[in-house]
Amino acid sequence: MARKRRHLTPEEAELWGRIKRTAVPLRPEKPDRARPAAAEPAPPDPPAPPASKPVPDLSDIGIGTRSRGPTPRASRPAPPVRMDAKAYGRMRRGKLPVDARIDLHGVTLAEAHPRLVSFVLSSHAAGRRLILVITGKGGHEGTDGDPVAPGRGVLRRQVPHWLSSAPLRGVVLQVDAAHRRHGGLGAIYVYLRRK
Repeated sequence: MARKRRHLTPEEAELWGRIKRTAVPLRPEKPDRARPAAAEPAPPDPPAPPASKPVPDLSDIGIGTRSRGPTPRASRPAPPVRMDAKAYGRMRRGKLPVDARIDLHGVTLAEAHPRLVSFVLSSHAAGRRLILVITGKGGHEGTDGDPVAPGRGVLRRQVPHWLSSAPLRGVVLQVDAAHRRHGGLGAIYVYLRRK
């Protein structure tokens, strides 16, 4: 059933006429699709379209940055999983028991390297599988806001390199960040190959 078309009352027509005279179209009509002119008289002086607001400069804001502090550094891609996937998942969740741990927190690089090599090789010889290397988080941010200031977090950055080079490369199967119950960012899981 077709509905009857409703006509505007004289008051509604006057109000609609005022709205049409002050409205600015979002998209101008194309000449070939222009509507026929209305029977209403054209307004004497149409108001100018509103001036567009200036666009603020947002070039210094990075997507994904925090409101305070430095822009987070791009994370490195995760290393490939070389161990059993089920055991890897348990390790990542902090559910795999740690067989031994070494605390290098506060130790110099010169002292840490031989200690780490000795600990990893002796753990492998003893048949241990999962060991925990505690490096510490590297202190707090400096006054300049640089989280990787010289002398801060050196062990945290260096230990993975040592684990992936000789003589440890042959006994290490997987290296990953520790779960927060085992030290989080301040510790590293090292999963050793079978003896």
